[in-house]
Amino acid sequence: MSNRKTALVLGATGGVGGAIAEALLRHGWHVRGLARDVEAARPTHPKVEWLRGDAMVQSEVVRAAAGASAIVHAVNPPGYRNWGSLVLPMIDNAIAAARAAGGARIALPGTIYNFDARVRVIDADTPQEPTSRKGAIRVELERRLANAAPEVPSLILRAGDFFGPGVRSSWFAQAMVTPGRPVTRLINPARGGGHSWAYLPDLAEAFALLLESPNLPPFERVQFEGLYDASGTELIDAVRRVTGRDPKVRRFPWWLMHLLAPFGGFPREASEIAQFWHHPMRLDNAGLVRLIGPEPRTELDTAVRSSLVSMGCLAPQAARLTDESV
Repeated sequence: MSNRKTALVLGATGGVGGAIAEALLRHGWHVRGLARDVEAARPTHPKVEWLRGDAMVQSEVVRAAAGASAIVHAVNPPGYRNWGSLVLPMIDNAIAAARAAGGARIALPGTIYNFDARVRVIDADTPQEPTSRKGAIRVELERRLANAAPEVPSLILRAGDFFGPGVRSSWFAQAMVTPGRPVTRLINPARGGGHSWAYLPDLAEAFALLLESPNLPPFERVQFEGLYDASGTELIDAVRRVTGRDPKVRRFPWWLMHLLAPFGGFPREASEIAQFWHHPMRLDNAGLVRLIGPEPRTELDTAVRSSLVSMGCLAPQAARLTDESV
C-alpha cells in the first residue's frame, strides 16, 4: 500500500512506539508495524498492519517501509542489552529504508543523555557534550540522521522520562511504584527538584501533529517540555491525591547501583544516568510550539490516574471514587 500518510513504526510493540502508532491512527494514518512474532503483536494494536521482520535485518526494514512517507524509529535493543553493538546498525537500516522509500521522514524519540547533566535548559542549539557511553552513542545516532538530510529528512523530538498507560520500561513503572499492587510506598530517584517527565499519550500526539506540519525543515530537533517537576515531589504528590493514600517515600539506592555497576546489567545502566537525577534540567519547547501551537498537555492527576490504573495499582472503581470526592 502506497499512501502519503503511511507510516512504518519500528518498535510498535513497545510503550513509546505503540503510543505513537495509536496517535497516528487517530490522525488517519495507515500504520505498519514490524515484529518477529506477528501473531503475538497483532492483539496489542489490532488496527496496525503487522509485517514479519526484524529491525536488525536491513532488507526486511526496506520491504516494510515501501511506499511509506514516515518511519518512526522507536526501537531499542531488547532489555537494553548490547546497546553499543545494536543501536547504530538499527538506525542505519532505518535510513536505508527511508532512502529506498523515496525520502520517507524518520521520526526519532530523542533523549537527554546527549548532554552534560549540568546543563540547566536544553534547546535545539544546546551543545551535545555527553558524559556517558549511552549518550555518546545517541549523539552519533543523531549525527547520522543529520548527515542523511535532505535526501532523508528527519525529526527528533526530545523528551524527559516517560510515564503513562502501557509504559513498562520506565522509572515510574519499574522503580517508583510496584506494578500490580496498591501504592503503599514510593521510591524517589530524584535528589532534588528539576526533573523532566513526559506523559506518553501527550508526547505521541505531539509526534502526530509534527509529522503533519507543513513547515518541517529537512532536519529538525525540537524539545517536549512535559512536566518539569520543580520541587521534585509533584509526581509523588499527584500519586497521593489520586490514590487517597499517604505512602512512605524512600530514596532510590544510587549508592548500590554505583557499587554493582562493574558487574554490568541494570546497575551499570542506572549508574551512568544517575547524574540526570541529581541536577535540574528543563526542556525548552519553543521550537515545538512554533510548529504545532500549544504542547499537548493532560492534567497531571488525570495522567497519573490513568497510568496507575493501567499498571494495576489502582482499580478503575477506586479512580472514579477519587474523582467524585475531589
